[in-house]
Amino acid sequence: MTDTTPPTPARATPELVHLDVSDGVATLTLDSPRNRNALSRQLVAELLDGLARAEADDAVRVVVLAATGKVFCSGADLAEAAGQGMEEGARTIVAIQRAIVAHAKPVVVRVQGPVRAGGIGIVAAADVALCAEDATFALTEVRLALAPAAISLTVLPRMTSRAGAWACLSGATFDGRDAAAWGLVTRAVPADDLDAAVAETCAELGKGARQGLRETKQLLARDLVDRIDARGDDLARLSARLFGSDEAKTAMTAFLERRR
Repeated sequence: MTDTTPPTPARATPELVHLDVSDGVATLTLDSPRNRNALSRQLVAELLDGLARAEADDAVRVVVLAATGKVFCSGADLAEAAGQGMEEGARTIVAIQRAIVAHAKPVVVRVQGPVRAGGIGIVAAADVALCAEDATFALTEVRLALAPAAISLTVLPRMTSRAGAWACLSGATFDGRDAAAWGLVTRAVPADDLDAAVAETCAELGKGARQGLRETKQLLARDLVDRIDARGDDLARLSARLFGSDEAKTAMTAFLERRR
């Protein structure tokens, strides 16, 4: 008998965010190594879609955000921003943070490697952030004639005020141990123990009753959601204005040339 089932059409572009559900845990994995998991338009759209699908799935109790490769997330896609502007991109970075903060289920982020700029907004938005001790972080916007405008919505409430001032004004690199001490992440562990720490965290969170998790998360997230709703548009416009400035365009072009 001949199989007349039509073949599944191939995707025009490779999928950049993979969703896997197992034992009540939905894992969303960033998989764009060519640009260090930068927040391109495609990756952002797929991440938002994955978060929505995990929220709608009754089998999911906990969501994990992870990444392939050595880098967790390098921040905004500067190649896109330099060529097309950042107004839409800034708004979507705000939208990602809100989607994580307001998600009905606990969101755990697994940081295995470097995080820069906009990627730190994802880390800060999560309910629980676990990282390798040798993972590195840097709010590098100031060095590109920018400011961490959109991600300040979640980053600054998480970090101590002194740590936030130093990290934002200097653009200096700090490691997972500092990130934990400064409030940006929940816990830093040796890299070899990261998967075990994530599994243990998901198991503990999974013991919560669905209603208890949902209502407690809503309670904990209320102030952050209010902050995002009240200031998100203004900070997205500020981010777009800075990205569009001549000084930032020059700095980003030079940075991209050095990277090549």
